[in-house]
Amino acid sequence: MEISMIGSSQAKIGKIDLAYRELGFSDLRGLNPLRSDKVSVSARRSKSHNGVRLFVGLPLDAVSECNAVNHAKAIAAGLKALKLLGVEGVELPVWWGIVEKDAMGKYEWSGYLALAEMVQEVGLKLHVSLCFHASKQTKISLPDWVSRIGESQPGIFFTDRAGQQYKECLSLAVDDLPVLDGKTPIQAYHEFCESFKSSFSPFMGSTITGISMGLGPDGELRYPSHHRQAKSNKILGVGEFQCYDKNMLSILKQHAEATSNPLWGLGGPHDAPTYDQSPNSTTSSGTTADHGSLHMQTSSFPATVHGKVPLMHSWYKTRSHPSELTAGYYNTIVRDGYGAVAEMFARNSCKMILPGMDLSAEHQPHESLSSPELLLADIRTSCRKHGVEVSGQNSSASRAPGGLEQIKKNLLEFVRSLNQPELHSDDVPEEEKEAADSLRVSSESGVHMQAA
Repeated sequence: MEISMIGSSQAKIGKIDLAYRELGFSDLRGLNPLRSDKVSVSARRSKSHNGVRLFVGLPLDAVSECNAVNHAKAIAAGLKALKLLGVEGVELPVWWGIVEKDAMGKYEWSGYLALAEMVQEVGLKLHVSLCFHASKQTKISLPDWVSRIGESQPGIFFTDRAGQQYKECLSLAVDDLPVLDGKTPIQAYHEFCESFKSSFSPFMGSTITGISMGLGPDGELRYPSHHRQAKSNKILGVGEFQCYDKNMLSILKQHAEATSNPLWGLGGPHDAPTYDQSPNSTTSSGTTADHGSLHMQTSSFPATVHGKVPLMHSWYKTRSHPSELTAGYYNTIVRDGYGAVAEMFARNSCKMILPGMDLSAEHQPHESLSSPELLLADIRTSCRKHGVEVSGQNSSASRAPGGLEQIKKNLLEFVRSLNQPELHSDDVPEEEKEAADSLRVSSESGVHMQAA
């Protein structure tokens, strides 16, 4: 069995030793190799360090828009120190907007190849995340040529009821439409992946051991229903449906007519709440599974492929689960909304990444009726039913209260889900050495929590 935990993308490499010890693994040395506010941490079980491999995420902007390695000397020094710490590898986000920035089919991999060589030279492994979305945090946009097309064809972007567009990724409604100078987005993604596979072939299967496919906003398989930040004094609302661009409305009309409900296809929901409102009435959304399947079929890699689904845990304790509905998951108290997605992951031999392993209901606003733990269990049940291996990831927000303890609890839940009754919560003792021993399990099982 392999288990890993990924820490916040806002963590500092210098705090790896502390986190590692708090999770129960005490044999790392107290080095402080590199300070960064954009670093993620993960650990995976192996023979070293009582069966734990540690993966550390490189900064989101490790490669600049000019394809140069940012802070190359600091990263090089950090990589060497991470190797001394016993870290297994690093995770590298590879951005579509940087590699294929200027023109379709014109790929520039030099910055990422330089980083891969740096990683290989120090003997670390590499998990690559292919990012087909933009990032406001690091001011990384979609390729310039895609943005120019969007100016004349706004229908390639998600659109809300007020007509506001979400321009950080392409609408899933155009996946198989020739909107990119005669090519479909799926064709563009496929060619990007093929170029990546060719350019990085010397690293595949040796240095590069895992690849995450970007599936939507922030790399997750969902609609951007919460892209507007809630006001600081407000509880996160249910979000808004993003089905008002012309292509999405066309799909809605087709589905309505196919189900003999043509009136449903006249427009998007008119009585659903807005971004910051609490639930009162919602309508289901869909097609995320088809979208994910198309992405996962874009290329085959000689490395483990992962995809990430969201953890829309607000309002989970209501009957309709409205935050999941607006994100594209028709998961209610009487309906399983993740079975079709899990089946799609299984069909494509892809591992599922679940974020929010560090979140707990007790640290969420009571009024939001949230339960990250119950939703995680809900999704894991669907994955177990379809034989999908599950990976775990922390939330994007840094320093979640009680995060490390919650990760430990979730690890035990993952282990118990494999029908290993010998490991229970009361098996975790206070001492670090005993805690490390309590998480030692067989290498033949199927759960895998992976950095992404």
